[in-house]
Amino acid sequence: MNHLQLGATGPRVSALGLGCMGMSGMYGPSDRSESIATIHAALDAGITLLDTGDFYGSGHNEALIGEALKGTKRDAAVISVKFGAMRDPSGGWVGYDARPAAVKNFLTYSLQRLGVDYIDIYRPARLDPNVPIEDTVGAIADMVKAGYVRHVGLSEVGAQTIRRAAAVHPVVDLQIEYSLISRGIEGDILSTCRELGIGVTAYGVLSRGLISGHWQATQNMSGGDFRAYSPRFQGENVERNLQLVEALRRIAEAKGVSVAQIAIAWVAAQGKDIVPLVGARRRDRLTEALGALDVVLTPDDLSAIEHAVPKGAAAGDRYAAAQMAHLDSESSHG
Repeated sequence: MNHLQLGATGPRVSALGLGCMGMSGMYGPSDRSESIATIHAALDAGITLLDTGDFYGSGHNEALIGEALKGTKRDAAVISVKFGAMRDPSGGWVGYDARPAAVKNFLTYSLQRLGVDYIDIYRPARLDPNVPIEDTVGAIADMVKAGYVRHVGLSEVGAQTIRRAAAVHPVVDLQIEYSLISRGIEGDILSTCRELGIGVTAYGVLSRGLISGHWQATQNMSGGDFRAYSPRFQGENVERNLQLVEALRRIAEAKGVSVAQIAIAWVAAQGKDIVPLVGARRRDRLTEALGALDVVLTPDDLSAIEHAVPKGAAAGDRYAAAQMAHLDSESSHG
């Protein structure tokens, strides 16, 4: 497993990270024992970066990771946690809270569920519109000084917010959606990260399965599956998006690799400062994703991929309108 430095001041992490959200019901039912076996297989393969959020399954995901890590050395995993999104008992979303007192409260519960005495990278899931980013980052910085957190991260924020946050405390990485069909980061956001020595952990590299090569337009989505509400998975949009996948499939087949492997390899090829997060919930999908690390894309391959899936070609926004409104990374000020 290759390892990369995450940002100028961050930890060394595996060149591929495991995003654990799907193990806690966000994409429909998942199997607890298979989830734990997948985390173990990831660690055995040399993956060190495990990504979660305290609101994934309302704490379920952190408890699951805690169970999977029992008996392993604490430093075998670099644990990245997002906080701030609030839930109600029916599973609904009821806003964000990134006030300093909330930061410390959320952190306390995360440490308990994960069964660890520090978290490697702690980050607000979104910008709280009611709290200056300086206050939120300042509170995490206090927790770094106290030893409960090692590094500060950000998620889905624009260039201006990144600069303000980094002025308070070094930021090791920005977590943001980045894939062949979600390339909004490539303007101000990526150049700002590079200027400030901030790495990128890219989630949604397979666009939640849409460009994995396994998705079908007729696929049933069970209750609780986020994709049932995602514009890219609806009606004519999904048909158009799957045409892009078929164009990608032709390139993948010519190289003797899978669609998912070429899509992950494309993200990894965008820079040594970018770590793709794969949301494998099962060992077979993890094995496929790990195979992407062996895919070498030549300049000709990259230009064929760009031709097959041009920038901006996706049909539909990456979230429904109400959620798009929470994305500082998508707002007009960049």
